[in-house]
Amino acid sequence: MRSAGEVVCPDFPCLDVDPGRHEIPALPADAAEVRMVVVAEAPAPDPGDSLFAPGVPFFLETTLDAFRAAGLEAMSLRDLTEAGIYPTTAVKCAKQGYGVSRPTVEACSRLLETELDLFPRARVIMLMGDVAIGALNSIARRRTGKRLTPSGPTWKVRQGEYWFEGKRVFPSYLQTGRSYLIERSKREMIAADLKAALALIGG
Repeated sequence: MRSAGEVVCPDFPCLDVDPGRHEIPALPADAAEVRMVVVAEAPAPDPGDSLFAPGVPFFLETTLDAFRAAGLEAMSLRDLTEAGIYPTTAVKCAKQGYGVSRPTVEACSRLLETELDLFPRARVIMLMGDVAIGALNSIARRRTGKRLTPSGPTWKVRQGEYWFEGKRVFPSYLQTGRSYLIERSKREMIAADLKAALALIGG
């Protein structure tokens, strides 16, 4: 199964992203083998930095660094997928500016919702950063009438325990790109969150 064949944006309504950098993971994922979905923010503006570009591109490099800090010896995208880890983004087009508007997060959350439904046996959803957290809250509102995680800074929100349709949800910080390299304290919190998640899936 290829997620790109199942998750389709019909009209590209968002105004603050680049539809020319629209990216859905084209991974040959066996739904039954996926145990963890890692939701980052958005695709890299430069295709060469993409999670799914050949070799070890920048966004993948920082993701692998985060997993290695959590104790998983992953050197490639294949290592992640073989461990049952499926990486994706909450917003499917690259950002044009620094942030992403709420309407864009809401619109793209419908694509993420379809994508998450492809993996009913996943046990963990990692929400890497505010955009991913907001996207899952949008999905939760549509399905349950209320948000999943409370508002507040990530350092505080991540202290709670959250479940969504039988999956443990870990709100954390963004692990892709330069933002991951800025603060050591955030890198340490990401490692702790990933370590706890890996323990749940037996990684």
